[in-house]
Amino acid sequence: MMNHFMILAVLFPLRTCHTTYSQQESDVFPVTYLNVSKDLDLQRLLVEWDVVKSAHDAELAIFFEIQVRRTNEVVWTEFQNVTLDKLGKPLHWTWDSNIPLECMSHAVRIRSKAGTSKIWSQWSLWKTLPGLDTSNRSGPQIFPKEKVLAEGSNITLCCIGGKGQTIKEFSVYPTVDVVKRTKSQVRLLTVGNLSHDKGSNIHVYCSDEDKGSHEAAFFVGKPPDTPKNFSCQTQDMKRVTCTWTKEETYLYGRNSPQYTLSKTSSQKMALCEASCPEQCSCSWDIGQQQIWNVTVTVENPLGKKSATDVFDVKHRVYPTAPFQVWEECRDTEMTLHWNYKNTEIELFCQTEVVQPDGKVELHNSSVADSRRVTVRGLRPHTEYTARVRCAAARHFWRWSEWSEPLTARTKEGTPSGKLDIWREITPVFGGRNVTLFWKQTPSFQANGKIISYEVTWEKIEDGSQPESISFSSVYNSTRIFLDNHSYRISVMAKNNVNFSLPSILIISRATDNSTEALKEGQVNGTDDGIFLSWEPRSIYDSYIIDWCNFPGLQPCDLQWKRFGPNISSAVISSAAFVPGVRYKFHVYGSVASRASLLEKKIGYLKELPPHLDPIVRKVDLTYNSVTLSWDSYLTNESEPGFVRGYHVYVSPIQGNCNLKGSKKHILSDESELCKYTIENPEEKRYTVKHLMPNTKYKIVVKAFTGGGETPIVNFRYIDTPYNSNMLYFIFLLVIVPTLVAAICHWKMKWVKEWCCPVIPSPNKSKVLSFKEFKMDSEKVLKINDCLPDMLAVDSNADAHKLHPVTWSPVSSTPTEDNTDGHNSSWTYSSENVARDFPPTSQTHTCFENFAYSSPLEAESDPYQIPETLEAGKINQAVVLYQPQCYIDIFHEDAASATRETGKRKNSLKYISQTDVCWPGGRL
Repeated sequence: MMNHFMILAVLFPLRTCHTTYSQQESDVFPVTYLNVSKDLDLQRLLVEWDVVKSAHDAELAIFFEIQVRRTNEVVWTEFQNVTLDKLGKPLHWTWDSNIPLECMSHAVRIRSKAGTSKIWSQWSLWKTLPGLDTSNRSGPQIFPKEKVLAEGSNITLCCIGGKGQTIKEFSVYPTVDVVKRTKSQVRLLTVGNLSHDKGSNIHVYCSDEDKGSHEAAFFVGKPPDTPKNFSCQTQDMKRVTCTWTKEETYLYGRNSPQYTLSKTSSQKMALCEASCPEQCSCSWDIGQQQIWNVTVTVENPLGKKSATDVFDVKHRVYPTAPFQVWEECRDTEMTLHWNYKNTEIELFCQTEVVQPDGKVELHNSSVADSRRVTVRGLRPHTEYTARVRCAAARHFWRWSEWSEPLTARTKEGTPSGKLDIWREITPVFGGRNVTLFWKQTPSFQANGKIISYEVTWEKIEDGSQPESISFSSVYNSTRIFLDNHSYRISVMAKNNVNFSLPSILIISRATDNSTEALKEGQVNGTDDGIFLSWEPRSIYDSYIIDWCNFPGLQPCDLQWKRFGPNISSAVISSAAFVPGVRYKFHVYGSVASRASLLEKKIGYLKELPPHLDPIVRKVDLTYNSVTLSWDSYLTNESEPGFVRGYHVYVSPIQGNCNLKGSKKHILSDESELCKYTIENPEEKRYTVKHLMPNTKYKIVVKAFTGGGETPIVNFRYIDTPYNSNMLYFIFLLVIVPTLVAAICHWKMKWVKEWCCPVIPSPNKSKVLSFKEFKMDSEKVLKINDCLPDMLAVDSNADAHKLHPVTWSPVSSTPTEDNTDGHNSSWTYSSENVARDFPPTSQTHTCFENFAYSSPLEAESDPYQIPETLEAGKINQAVVLYQPQCYIDIFHEDAASATRETGKRKNSLKYISQTDVCWPGGRL
């Protein structure tokens, strides 16, 4: 029992699988019919296929997979979902090839799958369309054939070589962007982004190894656009004309756009033949039909577009232009007349009047169907241009074309406004010459042709008869003589109708008040003219400025300009103003037609450098400065600018200039100068300091104006002298010491004896020829052994030159002696004197002898008292100089005592020069 159930469990799934598979096999519907063709003009494959009839009867939804093969490569796969119907019609599909179909063989196959099935049918067999690459060819060929290409598109070209031949060259002219090339017996070339800018057509050239060649031309253009500005209208209610704007497609000849105008309801029959010289138009007779619905179609090889217009002929009236226009003129108005052809249409018209200044005025006729219009408010004796156009009065569509323009002039009228007059007064003997000037202002209207000017003048004080004179219209000035009284002058302009209003000018009585004392103020030029300003005065109702356009000529072309009372500055401009010319301006204040001179101004439109440089007349040189003196600079009217000052340029011939207080100035040749600026134009002298002695300099003086100065061309050269003080210093520093050294060298012995006397050695002196007494190794002279041969004093004055030191037996310390007016240095008392001289109460004197001074130590004194020896040792360092002691010969008593002693012993005892005087005693 168990086995039976196991067998059933195995067989049941197998039965289920077999049933399912058999059912799926019955849901597959393979392709039973397949046909492939090609449209070479469109480079398109046309595919037709079908499946079994049962699929149509069941109206199944079937999926199809379509593949396209080029040579041996599948290049396209596409899925189609189709619901079949019972009609059993074959299925169709198209495919556009991106390369010419002639170039290679193409094949198509299809398989299907029911919508509810998961199993695809078997593929159909490949249906192949052979390309020309498999044919027997005698030479190369280019595909596609000549055709029109859309601007901005891409195209792939191919060239097939002759049988068994390889393509050698495949090129495009003019040069365009080539996207891709291939190399084989079939050569492909893809050109991208075609444009008419590089030519409305391109040429392709192909050749193979057998020298066979082929050429093809392709045209690049644009598909037509919808016609613009398409409208239809009538001028006579009999014939309708439609117009539209011609579009540029860059295609010409048989490829140019073709226009067709027809009724919308039957486009196959054209109403007229279009003409498109600049704007397209097409006309036809309307007959009795009033409402129209028309369509214009434009077509070229790249496309087709159309536009439609629906209209009522009565609402599309476009009248013809008026003709036979003429005028009737008066001084301030003009009436225009005209005719037109559309007598059966009610029109109203518009007139355009062009003023002399170019301003345009439009005037509409107030009455329908009127053929005239009157234009008012015109100026007399003025030329105007007028023309007329009309439009339908009931159903306005558009204006007609303008009539031919008519030029007409209004008649003359009385001049309006006043002349602008001015005067120039020149004092002469017995009176004044008054030159009168007049001109027409913008507010003055001649209103005709001026034929003359009337000048009248009369004396104001006595009311005498006025005098007058008339001038032709070619004159604008005259000169009259007036005495020194006040006069009233008037000037009027006259045309063929009447005089203008008089312009009045009052000439005041001549006085001695001269205006020459007015100082001329300087004014500056600007880009627009010469700027002037003046001090306003409340008493004047206007200001007048006059000047001469050509100051150097006679007449100078006097000009003037008026300003209101609230204006105190102005820019005077004139086409005659030129740089470098000085212009004089007079500012007048005017009240009640009477003018008074207020200020004088002078100025330049633009200042230029001076014509000449200052002439340096004098040059004063020192070793470190130069003073330049020059003549006064002439500042007359011929100068091209106001002299503002001077520049002094200095530079050494060698090296750069760096003088203190100067500024650097670089010339065009890169050389460097020192620049000094003198801002006072009246200055005529300048000193350049801090120069180097014995140096050559170049120097120049330049005048400068507001326009600068002329280029530096000529220099003046100077040489600074040597510095005499320096020479004197060098003489003192070098020559004098050298001279002194030479003299000293020449008198060396004398100088040496004078400056450094030779100290005689005591050992070589005869005075040491005594009995020897030695202390250590030195000989010591005892005073008793010194017997001088002679002691003499030349004069008492020489003795006073010595510095005596006296000592006295009574005093134990040195004292100053002021006896007889001479100073005695020191006085000593000594107990040892008794050993050398007889006891006496006389005073002894010691004289200083620096040449023989020599310190002796106390321990070397043979006469040193033993008791004082120890004390002497303590004070050894005190001994610096020992005065020499001599007998006091300056006192009379001492002298007599000496004489007595000499008589007894025939000699004087010599006082040792080595005697040492110690404080407290003599050694």
